[in-house]
Amino acid sequence: MTETITSRPVRTEPPATPALGGLGLFTVLLAAALPLVDFFIVNVALPTIGADLSASEAVRELVVAGYGVAYAVLLVLGGRLGDLFGRRRLFLGGMAAFGLTSLACGLAPDAWSLVAARVAQGASAAAMLPQVLATIQATTTGPRRAKAMGLYGATAGLSMVAGQILGGVLVAADIAGTGWRSVFLVNVPVVLVGLFLAARAVPETRSARPEPVDVPGTFLLAASILTLLVPLTEGRAAGWPLWTWLSLAAFPFAAAAFFSVERRADRAGRTPLVPPSLFEIVSLRRGLLLIVPFSIGFSGFMFVIAVALQQGAGLGPVAAGLALAPLAVVFFLFSLAGPRLVARYGTRVVPAGAALQGVGLALMTLAAWRSWPDLGLVELLPGAAVAGAGQALQLPVIFRVILSEVPPVRAGVGSGVMITTQQSSLALGVATLGTLFLSLVPGMGMRDALVTTLLVQLAGVALTGLLSLRLPRTIA
Repeated sequence: MTETITSRPVRTEPPATPALGGLGLFTVLLAAALPLVDFFIVNVALPTIGADLSASEAVRELVVAGYGVAYAVLLVLGGRLGDLFGRRRLFLGGMAAFGLTSLACGLAPDAWSLVAARVAQGASAAAMLPQVLATIQATTTGPRRAKAMGLYGATAGLSMVAGQILGGVLVAADIAGTGWRSVFLVNVPVVLVGLFLAARAVPETRSARPEPVDVPGTFLLAASILTLLVPLTEGRAAGWPLWTWLSLAAFPFAAAAFFSVERRADRAGRTPLVPPSLFEIVSLRRGLLLIVPFSIGFSGFMFVIAVALQQGAGLGPVAAGLALAPLAVVFFLFSLAGPRLVARYGTRVVPAGAALQGVGLALMTLAAWRSWPDLGLVELLPGAAVAGAGQALQLPVIFRVILSEVPPVRAGVGSGVMITTQQSSLALGVATLGTLFLSLVPGMGMRDALVTTLLVQLAGVALTGLLSLRLPRTIA
């Protein structure tokens, strides 16, 4: 008796993506903190940098703007490269480059060398940071993803405040005579630890359908960001020369060309740098719209308060940094409670957070009006604490909303778009609110300029609260 053996096709399953463990999550969050800390850490160090390197005000502003603009311009490209070549590989390479460029910043012999090193540092951060969110999206699901995203948002917000505090402490400590240089050199041992941990604990992931780099889109996005941010950042200090107005006039044309090229590529079935079809996701579109005024206000406030406390109230770098310690502490505590509140009340915690932030900002404005020039930790404490609680109920939740419905295959693109929007808005906040404040000081005096700028920011907080009412009620 002969048996007939029927051959059946063997079903091959795609290899399972390794899960991100606790140590891996800690490592990517450490990397997420570094670029944001470095955006803000120089705020209280700028006066010392200017004095030591004989840097003009315009060059000092480039120390901030060069980093922020390079970072913003290349973020989406960094996300695409991670999808294409492997996120762990880009993460390790970007982190190593961040450590080397931080060393170059700390050893810079003159102001222009520091500016060049800061641009390179921003580019390194753009290679590293998109891999953080893309890795979280690709290696976690359900409650674990919600927890990881909540921790990412808490890390991002805390880093922005802690950077300013840490900068003041390091400058004043003058470790081994390094002075302001220590705000950059401190990154080197942190990066070495991060590389060691990442090699052991961060899994490799990449897009299942990677697309080649969108070269026209990359150049047009860079042109759009540069023509907007560079003149706004440098215009006031440079005296608003003709090139600043020509650049601002070119911005809408560069932006329109970018959108046209991306839409054409999307309709042709290719994956452009920023797919317009991505904005059909309601949660992403409304979340991105919300993050713009929030980030503008956040970075503008941090820059303005650093200048006002040091140059107006006469505080040293440590006292100026520690004046915001209550904001950082309360932000951290409330961000831990955020996931439970979201589980119970949904995204309605965001407008509640905006209301709290508005109250805190109003209290700080009143303190500046009544106590100037005796403005410091004690006077700012009530307002800073309330504002910190409000910000903690907004930022982590907004991040979760934006990426909640982005498909895993587009994790790199989605995270790159979100971080680019945030980073461009942070740079825009320094450029707009910072320029407003510094322009008002000669005519109004430091106190009235500070109060006026804080009232403008308060209007931005009100806008954030109104926009947050349009968020989806629950997070997918």
